[in-house]
Amino acid sequence: MKSTYEFDTYQPTVQKVIDNIEKVIVGKREVTELSIVALLCSGHVLLEDVPGVGKTMMVRAIAKSVGAKFNRIQFTPDLLPSDLTGVSIYNQREMQFEFRKGPLLGNLVLADEINRTSPKTQSALLEGMEEGSVTVDGETHILPKPFFVMATQNPIEYEGTYPLPEAQLDRFLLKMKMGYPTPEQELEVLNRTEHEHPIDQLDTVLDIDDLLDMQSKVKEVYVEESVKRYIVDIVNRTRSNRSVYLGASPRGSLALMKTAQAYAFMHNRDYVIPDDVKYLAPFVLSHRIILKSEATFEGIQAEQIIGEIIQRVRVPLRREERVK
Repeated sequence: MKSTYEFDTYQPTVQKVIDNIEKVIVGKREVTELSIVALLCSGHVLLEDVPGVGKTMMVRAIAKSVGAKFNRIQFTPDLLPSDLTGVSIYNQREMQFEFRKGPLLGNLVLADEINRTSPKTQSALLEGMEEGSVTVDGETHILPKPFFVMATQNPIEYEGTYPLPEAQLDRFLLKMKMGYPTPEQELEVLNRTEHEHPIDQLDTVLDIDDLLDMQSKVKEVYVEESVKRYIVDIVNRTRSNRSVYLGASPRGSLALMKTAQAYAFMHNRDYVIPDDVKYLAPFVLSHRIILKSEATFEGIQAEQIIGEIIQRVRVPLRREERVK
């Protein structure tokens, strides 16, 4: 049965957050909306693109818009796990150990250039993302809520990078690219930053308590059985595709359903429709499949495979269409 709560009080607020972010980020509404989708369903985002296209500014704008504590971690080859999680330091005056929090213990964390650090340090970040806690010297420290990581990485063909293993990529709810702006958008960026950067004047339009409330409401968005079956069919097709070596796991199905709920919530609906699933599938599933070497050699992209699968899977009819 569908939930009966009203979305009208939430949807304008979500749009206000998106509009606020767009005061800083020009011409990237899709990336902005998808980032908010991940935030609403307590997921994490991986942005892969070349330096200088606004990845860092995106996270800062989100943090200021929701009044969250923002921490930035610059990943380098010599970064240690303790540099993320924190360390216990002995206080001689108190004669006991004190825990000094690391930058990972924030609300919105920018993990900048995650593929420039060692796999051991990458694992420390991804463990915190998965478990919602970090362990230092045998003591568990719960990460604050909301907890949202936006990791950035440069394309792996750049020198000095460590590609994320597929099992770790699976921890990210969404993976996307920002891309270069158009000449007109780039000119607008120059005009906006000519005298001062708009991020310095950005207001908070949503507080933490309201964000947490929205995250709980997103879980109540109704997903009909036929739509769930549609999600499962798409994910299962990734496991039998002849170009795919390893298909998406059940975590992919869960991620696709959660993001569809958040996307419906953003668009003032208390139910998911198949179009939500179709739109989100490439962002949710492309980084969760491993292509065969021959497919990679032929230049086939994971997004292309997901697109073909979506075209082949039968879309469930809406309830009113079935009645006819």
